[in-house]
Amino acid sequence: MAGMLNFTVGPVMSCQEVLDIAKISVPYFRTPEFSGMMLQNERLMLKFLNAPDNSRCVFLTASGTGAMESCVANILDNNDKVIVINGGSFGHRFVKLCEIYGYNMDEIKCEFGRQIKKEQLDKFAGRGYTALLVNMNETSSGVLYNMSLISRFCKENNILLIVDAISSFITDEIDMAGLEAAAVITGSQKALAVQPGIAAIALAPSAVIRIENNKEKCMYLSLKSALKDMERGQTPFTPAVTTLIQINKRLTIIEENGGIKAERGRIAELACYFREKIKNYPFELVAEDKSNAVTALHPVTCGAKKIVRILKDEYNIWACPNGGGFADEVFRIGHIGHLTKENYNTLFSAFDDMKRWGVI
Repeated sequence: MAGMLNFTVGPVMSCQEVLDIAKISVPYFRTPEFSGMMLQNERLMLKFLNAPDNSRCVFLTASGTGAMESCVANILDNNDKVIVINGGSFGHRFVKLCEIYGYNMDEIKCEFGRQIKKEQLDKFAGRGYTALLVNMNETSSGVLYNMSLISRFCKENNILLIVDAISSFITDEIDMAGLEAAAVITGSQKALAVQPGIAAIALAPSAVIRIENNKEKCMYLSLKSALKDMERGQTPFTPAVTTLIQINKRLTIIEENGGIKAERGRIAELACYFREKIKNYPFELVAEDKSNAVTALHPVTCGAKKIVRILKDEYNIWACPNGGGFADEVFRIGHIGHLTKENYNTLFSAFDDMKRWGVI
């Protein structure tokens, strides 16, 4: 699999400075030096999210789904009445988690790739709901939900807002303080562009209070324990040490190269470049409002599975497939990770060949 050009949305390609860290043996981590690095990770994460004062950030050795479950288990309880915005695979994942924990939950179902509307939210106003869960970028379709609309609804109805920004952190604007979000989730293998294995959760004071007051439902995913250990820059259990060191390198590089706005601008430029060029090919864009992280495409002349397979087997290019009912209807091209316009030109050359041969 070496030498593959990776346009998926995670894991993604890493810069050389991050790759070099993976070459060294994993160091011992119960040290003041590692603790200092972890506290720097927390500081930079909260800075890049514009988290409110006295917010905290914890790091779980888990995928993003582990962080989603941890938030459901630790921030919410059986007294909550929960709304889940469900517009695809990852919205459905929040639904399943709420069902597993037995919460009183209702869905706002959005059509695949479509934006949420004010009237959909208004139906739930003033009905005693206490929490709302949303995947800011429904990564299966690439739609970027209107977070200003969602935040305003939550503020007006005194609803706790929990945001899965696993594929939106860095790529799309997130003002945690402005949104008054209680928790924001991300993962190491997305726009952080390091190895998989770490999920980060930024927690506003409103979430921290809930965690402290709630009865624990889990051990490994306990946010109460994670918060306590993070006071000294540590984790309750052995973490993915190398990935945490890579995160530190990546956050530091972003800080030294103009900060979060500059990095977001670089990703947005790649997304715009791709979306302009892709107009020359027989693909329909799926999402109504698009995240900078990914573009979902519906091929009009052949199946999506065939395109993904040919790109992999004949061109050493990974495109991102979809699952479920959209497996042969939609494939996705990511804009995160260590990518350049020249990389996209290589992809377009492959599409040109496929177009000449009548594949697309």
